[in-house]
Amino acid sequence: PGFSGADLENLANEAALLAVRKNEKLIGMLDFEEAITRVIAGPEKKSRAISEHDRKLTAYHEAGHAVVMKLLEHADPVHEISIIPRGMAGGYTMHLPREDRAYTSKEKLRDDMVGLLGGRLAEKIILSDISTGAKNDIDRASAIARAMVMEYGMSEKLGTISYGNDNNEVFIGRNLGRSRNFSEEVGAEIDKEVKRFI
Repeated sequence: PGFSGADLENLANEAALLAVRKNEKLIGMLDFEEAITRVIAGPEKKSRAISEHDRKLTAYHEAGHAVVMKLLEHADPVHEISIIPRGMAGGYTMHLPREDRAYTSKEKLRDDMVGLLGGRLAEKIILSDISTGAKNDIDRASAIARAMVMEYGMSEKLGTISYGNDNNEVFIGRNLGRSRNFSEEVGAEIDKEVKRFI
């Protein structure tokens, strides 16, 4: 679930390439599993040397995501966990939706944010320290919270108003053409609500 027709085409092509590289005559399930991971997380970074400390940190971080997500009512189920670097990530916790959805509830968005911050929490609890490894997680959780407040009208305090969307955006560099359609005071309230949501 969650893949568009183009995603499925890309997935099938990637699986076929993997099978050809292994001189296989048929595309197998393992080829599709690896293709899914490549499409979602990127190719393995086999050349990147990882220290024992970083491997442990990544393992705790990714386990934190998985444990927290398992405990959340509205989180998607964890499909795969890895500490093998892919793309820019040191590891990943892949979750796949149970079904395709057209809409996302407030509770689901909240659980998504909590799941994203589970890795950071595990670092703090187990290692008594935090690292820069949660940067992408923090960026994504912040973007969800900001969208909940500014776009989806999910803040009881600010109401069902869309803030900052004036349709005068330039195509490249979207924020360059965006003007604020709210006061400094409302901007401060938006920031408070985003912090409260996270």
